[in-house]
Amino acid sequence: TGTRKQTAGFNMAAFDAQDHSHRRFNPLMDEWVLVSPHRMKRPWKGQVEPPFDFSSIPRSDKSNPLTPGATRSNGSTNPEYTTTYVFPNDFPSLTHDMPQPEAAEAVEDTPEARLLRLDGVQGECRVMCFHPWSDITLPLMTREAIRAVIDEWTKQLAELGQRFKWVQLFENKGQAMGCSNPHPHCQVWATSFLPNVARTKDRTQREYFAKHKTQLLMDYIRLEEKQKVRTVVENEHWLAVVPYWALWPYETIVLPRRHVLRLIDLTDEEKNALADVLKRLLSKYDNLFQTSFPYSMGWHGAPTGPGFDSEDWSHWQLHAIYYPPLLRSATVKKFMVGYEMHAEAQRDLTAEQAAAKLQALSDRHFYQDTLDSAEK
Repeated sequence: TGTRKQTAGFNMAAFDAQDHSHRRFNPLMDEWVLVSPHRMKRPWKGQVEPPFDFSSIPRSDKSNPLTPGATRSNGSTNPEYTTTYVFPNDFPSLTHDMPQPEAAEAVEDTPEARLLRLDGVQGECRVMCFHPWSDITLPLMTREAIRAVIDEWTKQLAELGQRFKWVQLFENKGQAMGCSNPHPHCQVWATSFLPNVARTKDRTQREYFAKHKTQLLMDYIRLEEKQKVRTVVENEHWLAVVPYWALWPYETIVLPRRHVLRLIDLTDEEKNALADVLKRLLSKYDNLFQTSFPYSMGWHGAPTGPGFDSEDWSHWQLHAIYYPPLLRSATVKKFMVGYEMHAEAQRDLTAEQAAAKLQALSDRHFYQDTLDSAEK
């Protein structure tokens, strides 16, 4: 009895999830995450990232291929755009007209047939600029400008989704996430196949729906609305939380409260509310370490493609995921190496601890006053 117990000769304290190692299950990805909160106490002598200086980025630089009026490497010149701007990726990973392998004929069950598999791919890759200015990011944009970004996301999904099975909208922000160009932008990759992550999420949500007759993420939303310990920002239509099973230090998932399959299904009011949630969430990210917070963000919704509306995708729930690498400060990030690569994903602080830090921050950007003064 009591708060401590004797086990195999050792004096063991009662388990505390906020201080002791444990595993948490990610039902979306069907995998476990090792959580080791006590590791935040260890000193750090590893790599540090260079601090970000907002004032170091020029508002307009014609040598930057993403700015209005700039000439890109293929000789194309950008228009003098004043809002969002989308163009074909000059170095695409996928194209819709690339040569395809010949259809494989039925072969015998041999090691070669089993182990050396190949499949053709088709797709389209685009770059989408959020704003004409290079010295601004989503949290520093107005809600109206963010709404224009959401509208363009929806337009891209609607167009490419007619031809491709999966349309991945993603933003890599910051050098720590491999993005060398500071101009605010994202990418759109449309593919003829369902990628690994999408395929896994389709399976897990489908299996959950078949067993429980309700959507996995709708059940999760209700849990978070009830517990309120991992919520970072929210409004009438959206909820942004550090998921219980988060892997990256300050990972968040952004969810519509209503059952929604895809971005194209959002109402006008929900789009405005999404702009509000994104501005507040991303401002908190930047405020955490007083920097331009790096992350990789992606939208996941029900698959698309020819005839997609004739299939039942009701097990899906639209969501965006933010994966930020910073852990201890603006210059120290988490590395996915060693045990994480060879055994199982691991994080150092709990989802509740991360959410508490973000909750305590203002949702007004720390650089907003400086930016406003510069514009006067």
